[in-house]
Amino acid sequence: MVGFEQRCGTMTQPNILFVITDQQRADHTGFMGNRVIRTPNLDRIAATGTVFENAWVSNPVCMPNRSSIMTGRMPTAHGVIFNDRSLDWGANTFVRQFRGENYRTGLIGKSHLQHGSSRNSMNPYRGRAAIETPHPAGWDEIENFERFLEEVPDDPDDYYGFDHIELAMDHGARVSGHHLRWALDKGARREDLTSDYRPDAPGSKRSSEWWQIYRPPYAAEFHSTSFVAERTVAFIDQARAENSPWLAWCSFPDPHHPMTPPGDWFDRHVPSDMELPATSMDTGADCFEHLRQFRKIHPRDQRNWVSPCGSGSNALVQEATAATYGMVEMVDDAVGRILDHLEATDQRANTIIVFTSDHGDMMGDHGLMLKGFMHYRGTLHVPLVISVPGQKANRTTRLASSIDLGPTLMDLCSIQGYDGIQGYSLKPVIQDPDASVRDSVLIEDDIAPLIASLTPIPAKTRTVITNTHRYTRNSKREEQLIDLVADPDECENLVGIDTGTRAIAIERLTDALIAADDAARGAPVDARYA
Repeated sequence: MVGFEQRCGTMTQPNILFVITDQQRADHTGFMGNRVIRTPNLDRIAATGTVFENAWVSNPVCMPNRSSIMTGRMPTAHGVIFNDRSLDWGANTFVRQFRGENYRTGLIGKSHLQHGSSRNSMNPYRGRAAIETPHPAGWDEIENFERFLEEVPDDPDDYYGFDHIELAMDHGARVSGHHLRWALDKGARREDLTSDYRPDAPGSKRSSEWWQIYRPPYAAEFHSTSFVAERTVAFIDQARAENSPWLAWCSFPDPHHPMTPPGDWFDRHVPSDMELPATSMDTGADCFEHLRQFRKIHPRDQRNWVSPCGSGSNALVQEATAATYGMVEMVDDAVGRILDHLEATDQRANTIIVFTSDHGDMMGDHGLMLKGFMHYRGTLHVPLVISVPGQKANRTTRLASSIDLGPTLMDLCSIQGYDGIQGYSLKPVIQDPDASVRDSVLIEDDIAPLIASLTPIPAKTRTVITNTHRYTRNSKREEQLIDLVADPDECENLVGIDTGTRAIAIERLTDALIAADDAARGAPVDARYA
């Protein structure tokens, strides 16, 4: 490790390849024990890095957790508590710190740091905002799909620290952002790329169980996964030609639903061969009231295409799993092409690689599908590998959180942090898998009061994960205490049974909430980003 640190500080600044997927469960990888899905290239990263078997999100929803990864701060600190508001334009990020050290910084693929692609699925606010923004009009419209319909627009030269962005902003078969312009330039038909999310959208082999499982009407070469892989390699080549160290945020929109692997990827797995979750027969007796109501909603009857719902049927779960495996395997193949390129250009030995996801998916666990306000392992537990050149490969069961990733990369590269960081560097654990930097992980989950007033969803949910237990409590005063060691499938609520452990868990949650109370807001503003 000493040799690598010397290269970081005095010789060669290490490159950073940050690979992130959307809505991928921890157990949807080979290196985490799945014996059906085929992820040889993700396993290849794991074979050279530290596998964090006990990594958890800071929030189980896209925008809050992506903003937490970027800032190293909890959602209630950086302000993005749900998919209905943009990360403040002046928010500091670990990417900005790397750019300040002369790194080329590129965001390729899904960003979702701004409320663009999700805005049409949210209920609008009523009345005036609590705070008037100091930023000029248009600052939070960079990810609006309309900007890209006719031409490639002008983008800011600093997007949360990125000097270069190429966005793929949609899911399933729908294409928007820079991805749309790229696919059209390659000869794809606009009518195949831009249809709305609906049961009669163009496609083939559509499931009779759920319209969101189908094969896109275009070839695999036009899919978001192909776009992200090709443009990540192009960004790396450009930075290399400039003799600059680089940080590439390689962000795949898959395997988020709709579940639409293109071409032959759709047929990689036979649905009837897919095993059902161990909890598929769960009656829901121990879950929260809003989850019991979700369980009654068939996916075809969602309020919109992203709403949380029940699993529908065993056949639906099997079809969704098979299609999801195809999406993950296509991503794995794309990651392999990037890894091969790094090796062919002699850059792998000087590149730190991170692989993770922003959150998971229930995929039929406990009779539930998708994500959102479901504090079970399926949505909270994510894959995490950090591969550092010169460092021995390891596996660890020590706790890690999404907010730890930025601090870890800055620490590995001797880059100074900034005020308000709440995550911890995982460098000690990378060096020694028996070391520990945290004894718990706090998970926040909030929803706008308007939505809470119109739905059974609690306005606030908090979870604390320890080495042995999960304790969840919401604003409706519902509680769940799970022994993650004795009951990894999370089937028995111990709240009324193990009062001693409950008392300890409440104390841990209280300590975590106090530690997460933000002291950075209102501090002097850095004039560079004012």
